[in-house]
Amino acid sequence: MFIVNVEGAICRDDKWLVITRSTKEEHAGGTLSLVGGKVDVEGDTLEILERTVKRELYEEVGIEIKDNVTFVYSSSFVTENGYSVINMVFLCEYDRGTAHNKSPDEVEAVHWMTYDEIMNHPKAPPWTKENIRRAALARR
Repeated sequence: MFIVNVEGAICRDDKWLVITRSTKEEHAGGTLSLVGGKVDVEGDTLEILERTVKRELYEEVGIEIKDNVTFVYSSSFVTENGYSVINMVFLCEYDRGTAHNKSPDEVEAVHWMTYDEIMNHPKAPPWTKENIRRAALARR
């Protein structure tokens, strides 16, 4: 059984929206990350992944995105506690809102950073760099 996680990649004015994860987070606390979270069980439904990306962006940083989201890629990993996770990254288009730390238990800080700033940041783990690299390619 997998946990399903989604992440939203938003680029605006050549800067990517990333967060510093709260140190309270079970997985990768204190690191740079795209905004995202776990898919909730909803029964029979449509576009659950897309709705989850929208919900997480709004709940964590107060950003609303346009309806069209583009699948970028998927990966899997095992958390420190032994949970298997499928992670999916979606390219999203900013619609409205001012990014801010709306969920302190999950988000320590909100940043708009250039591609190079993220790639050279000491708290950017390899998977965040890969997410940004692939999202940047998908934008072209």
